[in-house]
Amino acid sequence: MKNIAKVFVAAAVVLGCSSTSSFAQASATASATANIITPITIALVTNMNFGNIAVSPTSGGTVVLGTGNSRTSTGGVTLPSTTGTVASASFTVSGTASFTYAITLPSSATLSDGSSHTMTMGTFTSSPSSTGTLSSGGTQTLTVGATLTVAAAQAPNSYSNATAVPVTVNYN
Repeated sequence: MKNIAKVFVAAAVVLGCSSTSSFAQASATASATANIITPITIALVTNMNFGNIAVSPTSGGTVVLGTGNSRTSTGGVTLPSTTGTVASASFTVSGTASFTYAITLPSSATLSDGSSHTMTMGTFTSSPSSTGTLSSGGTQTLTVGATLTVAAAQAPNSYSNATAVPVTVNYN
């Protein structure tokens, strides 16, 4: 009988220990979700055009093309009343509605007449400036202007850039 009592006591101790250790653990579960958004895109609508420009034979200057198709000149550069085509670059940015995005503009670009004559564009600006917000329809118009540096006695000709002027957008 004493052996049976010892077995019951031992069993009670073992059961007590095992039930205590089962209360030392807990677990829970979680679910996971993901939301794939519309990729951001940018499409050219209008190329940049500084229009007709006159320059002094002795003094160069600049033409500042604003983001709203306006332009001003400095130094020996004048803007004739026959303006030619004046246009800031225009793009349509598309993506997920109401998302914000960052805008990256180039630091400079070179225009050439196809021979040895060049001019440099720099000080690029955009509207919106450094960030934009897509409309509830998922689009926004982005316009870009720049400053064109014109040398004194710049050779008359039609100038264009041989390489693209990259405008980059990405989601914030």
